[in-house]
Amino acid sequence: MTRAAVFGSGSWGTAFASILADAGGEVTLHARRREVAEAINADHVNAGYLPDLHLPDSVSATHDPAVAAAGADLVVLAIPSQTLRTNLGEWGQHLPAGVPVVSLMKGIELGTGQRMSEVIHEAGGVATDQVVVVSGPNLSREIAEKQPAAAVVASSDISTAGQVARACATAYFRPYTQTDVVGAELGGAVKNVIALAVGMAEGLGYGDNTKATVITRGLAETARLGAALGADPATLMGLAGVGDLIATCMSPLSRNHSFGLNLGRGMSVEEVVAITSQTAEGVKSCRSIVDLAARHGVDMPICAGVTAVVEHAMDVRELGDQLMSRPHKHERH
Repeated sequence: MTRAAVFGSGSWGTAFASILADAGGEVTLHARRREVAEAINADHVNAGYLPDLHLPDSVSATHDPAVAAAGADLVVLAIPSQTLRTNLGEWGQHLPAGVPVVSLMKGIELGTGQRMSEVIHEAGGVATDQVVVVSGPNLSREIAEKQPAAAVVASSDISTAGQVARACATAYFRPYTQTDVVGAELGGAVKNVIALAVGMAEGLGYGDNTKATVITRGLAETARLGAALGADPATLMGLAGVGDLIATCMSPLSRNHSFGLNLGRGMSVEEVVAITSQTAEGVKSCRSIVDLAARHGVDMPICAGVTAVVEHAMDVRELGDQLMSRPHKHERH
């Protein structure tokens, strides 16, 4: 039996804890707030995030990171990407040595431009071949309902990826292993920003032609950045790329799509943040993605436009006009 520690009791951390338990594991979920951990232990429900998911008996919770990590064969990190370095500084010393550390996070660190796997290696002292990325079209609520879904499990060491895949394979969750960590992480990070743009378009009243155009050109932006960073193009055509992009851009369950929708309807960033209970990673990571692209000489106009809107440098209504007035180009990535 796999003993797993899941750090992060939001929607995806909770749903993934349930996956690991359904796959036969014993799971300890770390919640930052004591009252959340106590409520999960009492009711086997995380009422604040997935109130309809009854967690298996093999899932318990704690607010103590040392207790969560003790004896773990597998550690999963499901916290907001921009808090990762700080959190690892606080409790990273409790992570067991030599076990796979799985990133469910989808963002690029502000300032450093590092992917989450790089932050885990640098700030957490985890060997590169023990870092694993899980990414794909995995909307938490549908996972909680045990609707069929698949994901990429990527690690530079294919045997480590295989260990994690076996730990999370269930009748409703199908993992596929590969070694392209860069591609898996870029697909997961950039799609959040594109989903903001699609949500904005919908909020402005545009239809499916517009949204399909934004999604397709957003994929081209992702592919250009991936090529510059050495990602396998096939990864971005698969589950961690186009699969995750479609789900995040089109689903009302997507927090990034919903955030963009509200911006398109005329709300300010601050107003949307005030009514949003969970982190929209695209809002947090859009600047770092644009900066990373600039560092590598990659043109990402949709991501740049979204960043300008988020940073109050452009009105949301100007974004579409700016993109449509760009000089004509051949469709090449």
